[in-house]
Amino acid sequence: MSSIKDVRIQSTAPLVSPEKIRSLLSLDERSVEFILDQRSQINAIINRDDKRILGISGPCSIHDKEAALEYAHKLKGLSDKVKDKMVLIMRTYFEKPMTIVGWRGLIMDPHLGGTYDIAFGIELARELLLEITKIGIPVGCEVLDPIVPQYIDDIVCWAAIGARTTESQTHRNLSSGLSVPVGFKNSTNGNLLNAVNAVKSAASPASFIGIDQDGYSSILRTTGNDRGHLILRGGSSSPNYYEEYIEEAENMMKEMDLTPSIIIDCSHANSRKRHENQSRVLRSMTDQIAHGNRSISGFMLESNLFPGNQKITDDPSKLKYGVSITDACIGWEETEEIIMKAYEAMGEV
Repeated sequence: MSSIKDVRIQSTAPLVSPEKIRSLLSLDERSVEFILDQRSQINAIINRDDKRILGISGPCSIHDKEAALEYAHKLKGLSDKVKDKMVLIMRTYFEKPMTIVGWRGLIMDPHLGGTYDIAFGIELARELLLEITKIGIPVGCEVLDPIVPQYIDDIVCWAAIGARTTESQTHRNLSSGLSVPVGFKNSTNGNLLNAVNAVKSAASPASFIGIDQDGYSSILRTTGNDRGHLILRGGSSSPNYYEEYIEEAENMMKEMDLTPSIIIDCSHANSRKRHENQSRVLRSMTDQIAHGNRSISGFMLESNLFPGNQKITDDPSKLKYGVSITDACIGWEETEEIIMKAYEAMGEV
């Protein structure tokens, strides 16, 4: 008799529960206090009660633990220099949405070879987040798979929903229950309304199907997330970090009774996908802040130890150290230089 279920499922494998992973890779008391303090500061900045700004900086995607930790140490040193005007967050992206096909990120494919050792990827990602947190840098992730947050939500201090998933009701519901502020990117075509609607939707209570800490299918009911905000990343027709776009975003948020809070993504369409243009976007942002804008709550940089990018090869051991394997990034020297220039240009906060 022919099967009528799981017709295209090749195999299944059990996955260790979130609770088990947390017990194996647990937070110590000092890290818990640090995360709570950083979340409090980030919440205040997003709500514009704290006039400092966020700086989310790091690799387009992390594929090398050693390079990521080196970057975290460097970012910590820079963070200490700018902390009176900025709270720096390390971009620790482990999941990559693909337009067609490609590497899906450290969690899904940690060995870079298409083996999809997801169980190992989850442990590796959590271990790395713990180590970066102990260095003294808060971490930020893009949320893609709706199950993954149960494994890392306790460590993360800020989260983003990507341009391809901002319209997804699944991700809006998920965001309503996350423990951290969530930024919604405008659509790839530049549409802002979808992202503003997402912020409004995520602020409301929701109910959805997920897993609990023991890994059982459950109905999750949320309180709503009142720290949603916009991330402007440009669109297919033009960048959207200019003053008139910021004003449009502010007005749209006010019309929906939302506190205008906007992060500028210096990469993607705002840089026209040229990593060397990110400094130009950051200069424009700091100029607007220096001239009195108070709704801009931060910026994002795609940054790595060294500039550019490279393709994954059949032998991952031959990859250049500290160079992105997805979008091209600026290198650390330029990262430090442009953040310090932005810091100096901001004036008093």
